[in-house]
Amino acid sequence: MRFHITGRMTILLLLAAPLMALGNWLPTTWLVGFYLVVMVALMVADWRWAGDISRFQVTRTHDTKLSLGASNPIYLEVRNRWVRGVRFWLRDEPPDQFEIEKLLFEGDLGGRASWTETYHVTPRRRGDYMFGDMVLRWRGPLGLVVREGMVEAAGGVKVYPNLLAVRRYELLLRQNRLHEMGLRSARMLGQGTEFERLREYTPDDEYRRINWKATARRRRPIATQYQTERSQNIIAVLDTGRMMQTPVAQIAKLDYVINAVLLLGYVATGMGDKVGLMTFADEVQSYLNPRQGQGQFYRMLETLYGIEPQRVEPNYQRGLSYLASKHRKRSLIIIFTDLSGGMTMDSLVSHVSLLAKRNLPLVVTISDPEVVAAAAQKPEDSLGVYQRAAANQLLWDRQVALDTLRRQGVLTLDLPANQLSFGVINRYLELKGRGRL
Repeated sequence: MRFHITGRMTILLLLAAPLMALGNWLPTTWLVGFYLVVMVALMVADWRWAGDISRFQVTRTHDTKLSLGASNPIYLEVRNRWVRGVRFWLRDEPPDQFEIEKLLFEGDLGGRASWTETYHVTPRRRGDYMFGDMVLRWRGPLGLVVREGMVEAAGGVKVYPNLLAVRRYELLLRQNRLHEMGLRSARMLGQGTEFERLREYTPDDEYRRINWKATARRRRPIATQYQTERSQNIIAVLDTGRMMQTPVAQIAKLDYVINAVLLLGYVATGMGDKVGLMTFADEVQSYLNPRQGQGQFYRMLETLYGIEPQRVEPNYQRGLSYLASKHRKRSLIIIFTDLSGGMTMDSLVSHVSLLAKRNLPLVVTISDPEVVAAAAQKPEDSLGVYQRAAANQLLWDRQVALDTLRRQGVLTLDLPANQLSFGVINRYLELKGRGRL
């Protein structure tokens, strides 16, 4: 166990210098020796009175599954087992790949007291990571030395898609405060076609909602209230091709999509719908048949945890043909992809148009803020002119593809990355409320 002398001890040792200087005129050698012996004795006593690392109980706690792109809380606690108070410094060792709010902490502990602190880390990639051991330093009661000890706290942690958004959704749903997340009401009473109940007619009700038979029996206006249908099929289709590894704010587009799909799956299964999943690049990587219940959400979570973008062009023909062969019931098919132009875009348009004959397809894309900014820049040199021309061409190709899909009766949604999850869920609720599924 290491230790360091403090500034106070350094000053006390330096006081021996004037005594040594007096040795030119006075016999102070014995006095200097005595002084140094006393200082060393005090330092040793302070070292012993400070105690060893066993006087503390140091713990780090956090979720077993951290959330990608979210601010995850890490909780630290230091407990002093002795009756004597102490000042301490603690350094944690989170994974280097995380964005870290703070590493070094300090505090004062009374006798048999506890100190707690919370800091946050933001992972930028999914996967397995390791926290290291912690280093604790504490000062002796005389303030002459600072002892240092290692706290064995190394342990693995998994970074999953954003589960904090799912927890927040569940909390706000119970409190009927979904508007704080930018979401519509998840139940949407009165907008579906499945009977809910009869109730008194109000001026805000549509005229066609009047139940004339019930009105005649009760001799006052009675309205029929409907709710959105349950057990409908929702299938999320994820393109994992090379363009989906493009980062937006240091997070790959695919990871934004995965976060959106998981939150959508949680909302949809909670409303009684069946949710399925397919991922593909040049080949189909995974497929989950639509099912109900929270078990399906966790199956989706485990499937998406290991999905990584592939350095190939997506094969829409192979992927969407596979989906058509595996699932024949009418479904809302939400295709998350990147519109990058070229032959793959033509293939997307043709094969999604075929899906639209039996299903309700929705093509969702993430707009790239860097491309938008490049298209709007004022070029200062030839390179800037080239970048602006290339960016405008990409935006033009993207718009042409979206317009073509819309003319074929395919729904589209083009959103910034930070609005993707809530934008997709709101469109799902809107389509469900209108009875489009």
